[in-house]
Amino acid sequence: MEHPEPPRYTDRPFPAYRFLPFQDDPERPHPRNDPAGHSYQEKDEHLPPFVADAWRECGPYLYGVDLFNYGYWWEAHEAFEAVWMVAGQKATRQGRFLQGLIQLAAAQLKRVMGAQRGAEFLTGAGCEKLSEVDGVYLGIDVAALVGDAKLCFAEDCGEFPSIELRF
Repeated sequence: MEHPEPPRYTDRPFPAYRFLPFQDDPERPHPRNDPAGHSYQEKDEHLPPFVADAWRECGPYLYGVDLFNYGYWWEAHEAFEAVWMVAGQKATRQGRFLQGLIQLAAAQLKRVMGAQRGAEFLTGAGCEKLSEVDGVYLGIDVAALVGDAKLCFAEDCGEFPSIELRF
């Protein structure tokens, strides 16, 4: 059964390739460290403090969701981490929630790279952080995402669930 493409939340183009660490692939060099990388010498965007109620206006957060939904796991991790850095990190609810998204992206990256144990650990840790909130948070139906993520690993679903934001 073919799945429809997930919605896009930004107009920002995707990187030229999906980076997979430790693959030594000249076609997919490290995005930031290699002169041929898709984000080489790209300046980090200065972000104002992240406010949970203003998630709809946070371009880097929305782009992180786009990257996540289209399988750019390393890049999604980077985008979410930039927001996490200005969201209070582990000291705030929104910071821990973003850390959960970072861990889900990293879990998928591990899964794609064949590191099943690491993927399972990161999925569990990410779901635990996401589950600290109920209902819809930062536009995400938390119970649905956590349930889908856990089910995907339990049944080896093949394609990881996407995030559909609720505006």
